[in-house]
Amino acid sequence: MRDALRNVSGVYLSDTGGNFGEQFNIRGFRSNNYTNAFLSSIVDSFVFVDSANIERIDVLKGPSSVLFGRAEPSGIINYVTKRPLPTPYAAVGFTAGSYDFYRTTVDLSGPLTSDGNLAYRLNVAYEDANSFRGTQGRRVFFAPVLEWKVGPETKLTFEVEHTRDNRPFDQGLFAVGNGVAPVPYNRLFADPKGLISGNVTRVTALLEHRFAENLTMRSGGRYTSYLESYPSLFSAGELLPDNRSLLLANQRGYGYTESVTFQNDLIWKPRTGSIDHTVLFGLELGKFAQSFDAFFGFANVIDIYQPPPYVFESPPGSSVFVGIITTSSFGVYLQDQISFSDNLKLVLGGRYDTVSAPFTDLQTGDVSPSEGQAFSPRVGLLYKPASNVSLFANFNQSFAPSSGLSTTGTPFLPTRGTGFELGAKADLLANRLFANLALFKIAKTNVVTADPANPRFSIQVGEQESQGVELDVSGELLPGWNVVASYAYTDARISRDNTFPVGNRLPTTPLHGGSFWTAYRIGEGALEGWGAGAGVFMVGERLGDLDNSYSVPGYTRVDAALYYRRGSLNAAINFKNLLNAQYIEAANFRTAIYPGAPFTVQGTLEVRF
Repeated sequence: MRDALRNVSGVYLSDTGGNFGEQFNIRGFRSNNYTNAFLSSIVDSFVFVDSANIERIDVLKGPSSVLFGRAEPSGIINYVTKRPLPTPYAAVGFTAGSYDFYRTTVDLSGPLTSDGNLAYRLNVAYEDANSFRGTQGRRVFFAPVLEWKVGPETKLTFEVEHTRDNRPFDQGLFAVGNGVAPVPYNRLFADPKGLISGNVTRVTALLEHRFAENLTMRSGGRYTSYLESYPSLFSAGELLPDNRSLLLANQRGYGYTESVTFQNDLIWKPRTGSIDHTVLFGLELGKFAQSFDAFFGFANVIDIYQPPPYVFESPPGSSVFVGIITTSSFGVYLQDQISFSDNLKLVLGGRYDTVSAPFTDLQTGDVSPSEGQAFSPRVGLLYKPASNVSLFANFNQSFAPSSGLSTTGTPFLPTRGTGFELGAKADLLANRLFANLALFKIAKTNVVTADPANPRFSIQVGEQESQGVELDVSGELLPGWNVVASYAYTDARISRDNTFPVGNRLPTTPLHGGSFWTAYRIGEGALEGWGAGAGVFMVGERLGDLDNSYSVPGYTRVDAALYYRRGSLNAAINFKNLLNAQYIEAANFRTAIYPGAPFTVQGTLEVRF
């Protein structure tokens, strides 16, 4: 997913969970992840989101994300999955690349009945991939979907996703002084046999019904279970004062989560005189339970300048964390999008949420209550001074339960946020080029971030602010010639805290970042179907932790691609990091600095039937 999101302004990879998933920041803050508008908790998204069944990725920035429920004002990432097709379809793909990367995908779809009212889709993927750091992971993924058109106005969709992922725990490099340790970027300071095993199952049922031309209902439920086990993981724990002796940390245990979410939306489009309305009324009910049995302790010491293999010794004693957190939430929301005319629209909305998240310590039997409630308003205004130009302004407040776990097992308080946004959108060059410019300011309280002392846990700090400007441009300048460009200036800092200095920049977020990608495909003649693309991705210097104790340098990465798409055949060769730049992709505390891969090549062949 990080390759797809590199072209979106203000979106950066923030964490990989020790080489086990992908978390992103939007406008300086960790984003909420959704699948088909259903909220995914941070825990059940630890495992990589597989792209096999993904149709597209929606990045909704700013207050617009409030429509998706309990979301932060910085924005959300919504993964939209593939739907069943009305005609028979089959596709088989295979990818092979550097460092023994192998991946096979199968995509099947079509009707199950003669009238086409019942259709299916099945996506399957198997991946066996090594990395430049010597870690090998395996993933099995399958996602069946059934879609039943019960009647002309009613549709029922049932979808299952299951992922089994096994890979070593690898937090990359670590800081020495105010920079990255001067060691080879491919040096692994973790046990390659220390695997994390994750199993994720998501089941979704969605009912859509149209009562009348202007009245529709969308009612859905989603169940998610996530089981994670790690018999013994070793990683960087603490660098000793001599700046070469690394004290290793050892973790072992398991975690299990279950979540159930129900969402019900009613959309009514009345007309009062010359004014059109789009009224949205919704109810949301969720329950999330997380149990854990974790052990943590410091192990032996290794010399960081001594190449591996290393000796990994389990510690004689460890801290034990055993408990259950159960989060119950309820939300009700009402919004009216008022169209006074074709060039003037006003959005008024509000949402009321309650949340309860008691923690039970299974060792002592103690119960720590945690409750919160809030009303979150939203106001938006859109004005079109010309048919191809739109000006907009938004104000939004948010309230969201905080996911994650502290080292003491204490649940976190809900997060509150306030966002302001001004901007303009324009269709240029006879609608061949689309541009979006936005200025924003966000303030958040009770922000949850990674615990610098223990990466599998989190801490909750005071207040943080982010402000900046973003520009995105995309379009087809000439037939077959496409361009995508982005730029973001993001000033994200601590505004109040009792631990870290006020004014410190937030980790992972550069002041400046941008991208440019262009591709051309020949549309006719003897070379029809052939194409090529190239792009550059630029990320500025980033601070690595809330204490701003170290920084990682900015980088420029160049990619290129050659491809052939014609008829039933789709073939491509991708050249990633073409100039072999040495760079850090993400960093959020001193013992978790993730280096980017050097020059790699991947070839893909897909045949459709």
